[in-house]
Amino acid sequence: MSGVRARDEGSAVAEFAATAGVLALLFAAVLQLAVVQHVRATAVDCAGEGARYGALVGGSPELGAQRTRELLTASLSARYAADVRAGVVLAGGGDGAGAGGAPVVEVRVRAPLPVLGLLGPARVLDVRGHAAVEGA
Repeated sequence: MSGVRARDEGSAVAEFAATAGVLALLFAAVLQLAVVQHVRATAVDCAGEGARYGALVGGSPELGAQRTRELLTASLSARYAADVRAGVVLAGGGDGAGAGGAPVVEVRVRAPLPVLGLLGPARVLDVRGHAAVEGA
């Protein structure tokens, strides 16, 4: 019996090390997924707010794009505000040549997808915000 016990001695330490490594990797993956979701939700919110700002009476799509850049820079970083475009499209048409829908301001944000912390490939995350043009 003492021979069996001698062979098992120290196996708990090895099992703990293997399990702890897998758990640490799983925790890091869940944490990174949360960062990706936060960045995407923030970009969507900034694009929507910029579209609403540009759709106000007296506003323009360019003002909406500028507002989106300011919000992205303040909430994430200037790197995420590098590729922001805005324009007026027709609802339901997508490119302005639709079926006679109401005009809406569309703000498009193309930003990096955070893969490791906040670092990642550029222009992978593509989100859009829309708002109906007031007075149209």
